[in-house]
This record gives sequence, C-alpha cells and structure tokens, in this order.
Amino acid sequence: MTRIFSGSSFEEQIGYARAVVDGDRVHVSGTTGFDYATMTIAEGVAEQAEQAIRNIEAALAQAGCTLADVVRVRYLLPERDDFEPCWPVLRRAFGEVRPAATMMVCGLADPRMRIEIEADARVAPPR
Repeated sequence: MTRIFSGSSFEEQIGYARAVVDGDRVHVSGTTGFDYATMTIAEGVAEQAEQAIRNIEAALAQAGCTLADVVRVRYLLPERDDFEPCWPVLRRAFGEVRPAATMMVCGLADPRMRIEIEADARVAPPR
C-alpha cells in the first residue's frame, strides 16, 4: 500500500492520509475546500467545492490517475440547500465520468467547512 499526503495539518493532527493506493484502487479521504498551501478556506460553498476537487485531483495525480478514473464519490454537507449551488462544479468534474454518487447531510469537523468530498478511483492498467 502507498499513502499519499497533501501537507494538510489535519492529516498529522488526526492521523490519516489524503489517499491510500491499494493495488489498482485509490481511496481519497474526505476532502474539504481548504487550500493546503495556506490552510485557508473560501466562504462560498461552490468555491469550497472547486478547491476540494483540485485537492482530490492532486491526490489522484500522485496515485497515477485522474478524475476520469473515479468510480465512486460521496458529498457530505451540513446544509442540504448548499448542494444545488455545487452542481455546476461537480458536473464539470464528473459529468463525463458519471461515477456512483451519494450526498449526505451531516456535521463536519469545522464550522467553516460547507462541503466535504470523498472519492474512490481505479488506476487504469498500462496500455
């Protein structure tokens, strides 16, 4: 197994990896809209979704795959009404891929967080 780290202080404080590669499977931890370089987060939910997707893309790239390899995604939001404003962002990321998806309303670790996205992908075999 290979563990991928983003540099987020949360990974060290809580004790987890941004992603774990297990054979041809990549499991990306719940990822929020924090910019890990600055540990800042935008206020808007759509902006947070965009940053979360960029964070997921970075982890997938380190694992040797892209958003096109995502087979499952989970969206976690504290407010149900925040989901629809994210749809354009999520459609740009996954509209062609069409992974299995779930949206859940739940509390998140920090009140500034308005969306958390978890993804599973498969590394494509070499051609």
